[in-house]
Amino acid sequence: MYRYSNWLMLFILGLIALAIWAIYPPGEKIHLGLDLKGGMHLVLEADTSKLPPEENVKDAVAMGLEVIRNRIDQFGVREPTITRQGDTRIVVDLPGIKNRQSAVDLIGKTALLEFKLVDEAGDINKALKGEVPPDNEILYNSQGTPYLLKKDTLLSGRAIKDARVEMDQWGQPYVALDFNAEGADKFSEITGKHIGERLAIILDNVVKSAPVIKTRITGGKAVIEGNFTIDESNELRIVLKSGALPVPFTPIQNTWIGPSLGRDSIRKGLLSGIIGMICVIVFMGIYYKKAGLIADSALLLNLLFLLGALAALKATLTLPGIAGIILTIGMSIDANVIIFERIREELRGERAPRSAVDAGYERALRTILDANITTLIVALVLFQFGTGPIKGFATTLSIGILISLFTSIVATRVIFNLLLAGRPVSKLSI
Repeated sequence: MYRYSNWLMLFILGLIALAIWAIYPPGEKIHLGLDLKGGMHLVLEADTSKLPPEENVKDAVAMGLEVIRNRIDQFGVREPTITRQGDTRIVVDLPGIKNRQSAVDLIGKTALLEFKLVDEAGDINKALKGEVPPDNEILYNSQGTPYLLKKDTLLSGRAIKDARVEMDQWGQPYVALDFNAEGADKFSEITGKHIGERLAIILDNVVKSAPVIKTRITGGKAVIEGNFTIDESNELRIVLKSGALPVPFTPIQNTWIGPSLGRDSIRKGLLSGIIGMICVIVFMGIYYKKAGLIADSALLLNLLFLLGALAALKATLTLPGIAGIILTIGMSIDANVIIFERIREELRGERAPRSAVDAGYERALRTILDANITTLIVALVLFQFGTGPIKGFATTLSIGILISLFTSIVATRVIFNLLLAGRPVSKLSI
């Protein structure tokens, strides 16, 4: 390994440069989790009572998770965490979100879009008194105006290819729809067949508009008007574009974590980490002398590489993740302690410093690998079966173990080799 030490040192210097590049600026590159940044923790439960018998509950919830993920992505939240909990629940963590109610409304809205004909030949007054014909139903708009509609859904939101917010000539926002090929043909057929009738556009059983069909509409386009604000129009665009939820989801837990609590967690986590590192660095320098300084260098490299890896992988740093980093620091030092004690045993056996270093690393290698591999297996199991904070802890611990193996076995060995190469050394400061 001696003849490759110069190349390995260049490789380590290159890794240092890459890590600094990956981290800088830390405020943008290292993403903080909900417990550090503040935000919203939401648990949604699927209402499977309205699911058709032929539909599978797990499949419906899986589809719902993807729809919710698409909505959140279009809402613009950075680094959301969306996971399943059991068969019927979805857990959503939204770090840094400010408009809490808008997010809840957007995520939980079923967004079932339907096009139905208004039955103008029917008697709305009789229907309101309870005499609703079997082929009809009563729905209301947002102002409470009743509509007597035919039950048959002529077209649904599944036919929508795109949705966008546009402005009319008076500056009022509306949502423009583009249908897919099948939907465009169907819409053309509907509007051609029912000229002079009113076509109600319904979202989640609320009539948004009911315009009169004046002519056949080709080209696969339609609009939804309804005195919307810009925010309401944008939310409607998002839910229509991402699709309808296969089953309704109800929020059963909605927890808000303020940014001040997150800042306090960061401060305490950093403080504990810095105090721990200072104590370890001082102890290693006193107890193992110059060799302890080599271990301290490896410890700093370990921290730098770990933060660089988290930034490069776009991993989210959580409070349990900070605990994983602190644990990794302890394991890294533990590996160096094992190596140094083996080297001391060899030196007490009257071996030359260079030979003692070689033998010390060789004897310590298996013990270090056994301890770290078993811990890595546990971390991988936690990552596979855990959720939320547990995954954050498992992520930093797994990455930290791999990096600590490199810094404690390779990086410190390279430094020893460079110190011992080219000149005779009669005594090792360890």
